[in-house]
Amino acid sequence: MEPLTEREIRTSFVNCTKGEVKRLAMPRDLAERPWDHLDFLGWRDPAAPQRAYLVAESADGPVGVALRLAAPHAGQARRSMCSLCLTTHPGGGVSLMTARKAGPSGQQGNSVGIYICADLACSLYLRGKKSAAPGGRLHESLTQQEQIERTSANLAGFLDRVVA
Repeated sequence: MEPLTEREIRTSFVNCTKGEVKRLAMPRDLAERPWDHLDFLGWRDPAAPQRAYLVAESADGPVGVALRLAAPHAGQARRSMCSLCLTTHPGGGVSLMTARKAGPSGQQGNSVGIYICADLACSLYLRGKKSAAPGGRLHESLTQQEQIERTSANLAGFLDRVVA
């Protein structure tokens, strides 16, 4: 992923009002992000842990979506799998994140959801730059590049549902 500026990130959001975009918490470490290893930029709001943000590249430029994390279930001891990168995590390592749809559909309260690594570090898990819990990355016959392409396709499908 190409490095993005704060301005580029803020103008990329498709499911937020201008006021919401102005108020959203930006990551403070943009310059230190491992851009070469990212398929998308994702971060959680430190002041509001139930909020997360995701920005991905598209043919039309960056596309950003604001996400809400579902409340975790009590006693969540099972392993869950991320729908983007297919990494499994124990407990709360995967969260259901919902995005308000863009446009009139979102204004009517419609949203779409997806299970994503709670720390939004899918790209780093795929590349072995961050370790998942033991057994978190299952052995696959796909190459790393094919796994990255699959993750990008899964993300594009989710973003298409947000924009549709």
